[in-house]
Amino acid sequence: MNPRRELYTLVGADLLSNLGTRISVVAIPWLVLETTGSPTRMGLVAAAETLPYMLSSALATPWADRFGVRRTSVVADAASAAAMALVALAPFLGFGALLVLVAVAGGLRGIGDRVKHVLFKPAAERAGVPLIRLTSAYDGLSRGMTLFGAVLGGLLIDWVGITRAIWIDAATFAACALLIGVLVRPPAPATPAPREPYLRALRGGFGYLRTDRMLLIMLVVVSASNMFANASVAVWIPLWVDRVFGDPAGFGLLLGVFSGGALLGNVLFTMAGTRLPRQATFAVGLTLAGAPRLLALALSDDLAVVLTVTFLSGMAISTVNPLLGAALYERVPEALQTRVLGIAGSVAFLGLPVGALLGGWSVALLGLTPALLVMSVACLLLTVGPLLLTRAQADRPAPEPAVSPAA
Repeated sequence: MNPRRELYTLVGADLLSNLGTRISVVAIPWLVLETTGSPTRMGLVAAAETLPYMLSSALATPWADRFGVRRTSVVADAASAAAMALVALAPFLGFGALLVLVAVAGGLRGIGDRVKHVLFKPAAERAGVPLIRLTSAYDGLSRGMTLFGAVLGGLLIDWVGITRAIWIDAATFAACALLIGVLVRPPAPATPAPREPYLRALRGGFGYLRTDRMLLIMLVVVSASNMFANASVAVWIPLWVDRVFGDPAGFGLLLGVFSGGALLGNVLFTMAGTRLPRQATFAVGLTLAGAPRLLALALSDDLAVVLTVTFLSGMAISTVNPLLGAALYERVPEALQTRVLGIAGSVAFLGLPVGALLGGWSVALLGLTPALLVMSVACLLLTVGPLLLTRAQADRPAPEPAVSPAA
């Protein structure tokens, strides 16, 4: 198969499963609401999916190395299709069964996402595509799928019902497994890595990440950025919209403008990213994406001002994920990539559940405007301050593993 066509197939299959996931992000909470009428149970279902996703991203990767990355991807997606098909039967199975199935689906999706991303690097190298261009284009397309999938999920619930919408999600996983199983054929490594005990393999991933200070700091600041972003979406922005306009349409408008800025930023960064200084671009992107957005909400009730700052923040955030992805691909030894990329994903996502709690706690303690002012300063310190420590690391090569990559 043509190397570029194989790369396009791999990325397309991953984006297809992402689209199905975004549909279920809308459909499953609606299913819980219709069948139980309980907001508490909606939160339990969300937690039941998120926690296994984070854990499997890191803890299942040694088994993926042993089983084979491509084979793990196919099996995880096929099993995800079956799990989501059973989720559609939740009204007949009961709420307990729904929690179990959603947890299984989250765990399968965590490992499936990580191993597909490991396949990206060799596919890009065979196709002659620069890694920074691949990560930038993928980030933009993924953001587009997030926006489109959320809208499509709501429409599908209206058009075909909740159950069929979830079946469509299951079908996207099945299609992803079929595409990768049939059309993606990475060459076998010249020197296959010997098998090793699970705990030793897992320690190898954690140990390498601990030695690469630059990567570790990049992951920590991205996790902090995710924390403030999730607090904004879950609490601060809805409260600001309710106070200023009293119309939930304003919430959707702000999220749409942010996504539009991120998509435009991805297009520009895909074209120019290979010529920009990476460390400075990463730091500036995080600086402009976080604190200014919170300050605009705190200091202005003018929708035009807030929309403008939000759009520019969306453009700024578009540089962050591609640069982090390229750094992971380029600095981590190939034999450790499955493990390190999985651990990295878990670290980056740690800020999400903390952010939701932080948003509610800060407003309850301080009030909305004081909370936004305090958190804008905290955001600046936590996302930009640690990056100053990486300046001395920027020109250093990636550290060699303390042990051979196989061990």
